[in-house]
Amino acid sequence: MSPTLLFTVVIAYFAVLLAVAWRTSRHANNDSFFIGNRNSSWLLVAFGMIGTSLSGVTFVSVPGTVGDFSGDQFKGFTYFAVVLGYLLGYLVIAFVLIPLYYRLNLTSIYDYLQQRLGRFSYKTGALFFILSRTVGATARLYLVINVLQVFILDRMGIPFMVTALVILIMILLYTFEGGVKTIVYTDTLQTTFMLLGLVVCIFYIKGQLHLQLGELISRLNEHGYTRMFNADVKSKGFFLKSMVGGAFIAIAMTGLDQEMMQKNISVKTMRDSQKNILSFTAVLVFVNFLFLLLGALLYLFMLDKGAQYQGHQFISNGINVIGDDLFPGVAVTHLPQLVSIIFIIGLVSALFPSADGALTALTSSFCIDMLGIKRNQKLTEGSRKTIRMSVHLTFTLIFLACILVFKQINNKSIINIILDLAGYTYGPLLGLFTFGILTKRQLRDGPLVTLICIAAPAMCYFLSREAGNWLGGYQIGIEMLLINGFFTFLGLLAISRGRTAGTV
Repeated sequence: MSPTLLFTVVIAYFAVLLAVAWRTSRHANNDSFFIGNRNSSWLLVAFGMIGTSLSGVTFVSVPGTVGDFSGDQFKGFTYFAVVLGYLLGYLVIAFVLIPLYYRLNLTSIYDYLQQRLGRFSYKTGALFFILSRTVGATARLYLVINVLQVFILDRMGIPFMVTALVILIMILLYTFEGGVKTIVYTDTLQTTFMLLGLVVCIFYIKGQLHLQLGELISRLNEHGYTRMFNADVKSKGFFLKSMVGGAFIAIAMTGLDQEMMQKNISVKTMRDSQKNILSFTAVLVFVNFLFLLLGALLYLFMLDKGAQYQGHQFISNGINVIGDDLFPGVAVTHLPQLVSIIFIIGLVSALFPSADGALTALTSSFCIDMLGIKRNQKLTEGSRKTIRMSVHLTFTLIFLACILVFKQINNKSIINIILDLAGYTYGPLLGLFTFGILTKRQLRDGPLVTLICIAAPAMCYFLSREAGNWLGGYQIGIEMLLINGFFTFLGLLAISRGRTAGTV
């Protein structure tokens, strides 16, 4: 496959995004950027959120987990336990958090913390969102940029630094004016192409295996790829804690995340926003299953092409293609030109939703929560726009720095890094919102709130290091988020006092 052809496809795709951005950002103002003028279609938001939630991590990393190892066994479909947990978490979002946000008419969801707990809680919550989303979004973005670099741009002699910078400039260009108003439409377009790439690759690979459905299932079982539940209680991937952890991951990374909820609260009514979440959840669960199925098919396909396991490596033509390298490696080197092009379009479609919404949401949160530009009556609309654009550009540069850090780490399974980091960074947010919603107590608002929210992740890190020694080999996995939130909750409870009037 010619790298020049693939590069041309990427440029053509970006041109389409710019055209959509130009069309949707005309007459845009600050409210368009922050909440889409509260006029977004729930159906478009729901469909576009699929691309944002899946991102390049699901597109590349989830298929690769199927033939990766957990101890001495393949992980198989064990990630699906996390996905089932997501379903439970999204129900909480639809029927607990969405009504709360609409009742308070929020632009930033962290304004709830100010109304309920006080200024320090508000600023601390917004700060942890900014940290969480910056790390998570840049990890996702790095994954896809690295795939494009390895399989296309290295062969054209283009350095990684240049690739990352150009892609970030692309994202900056089409989000600069329209913000959420633009992203609702571009995410819909990107989700369409991402799912098209998934479905086409599944059908092509299945056709190349020349197996009937029964024969296919038998081969998958024979290789251990269909393992659904990890029954090892001490393992990081134990199915019960994966489900519980998945539920809280969904609540924290969607329901307490300004990027995801910014799109939801841009919908006209609460009922439509709930329909958005519920329809999005049903499709998300099904699509994640398809990505796992694709992973199993890819490993069978490569085994038929002569790839072999050597220890915990999966070697094809002398190269380890296990994990994140599997899907891109197969698509670019073993598939016909048309299917490879569809894969690249799907991959690029997975790249942009993982960054454009994050960049917009981080800009919104920093401007509204940290700088308070909506509350400052002395600022004109033009001044607010100038500040917003300056912040938007600054976060673009921060994204570039973080991507270069991930390049140095160069881990084979980015999805594991993202879930691990989420346990540390979203835990304080979970603790703050849980305290506010489940109790009627008031905080002694002050720097101690911030200190507690910093101490909780530090305690969790120490616990994760020593859990194996203290608990007979038990490994803390996705449940780290829940533990972190619990520590934060206890700390807040310790500095709280009885209920006072005006609790929201």
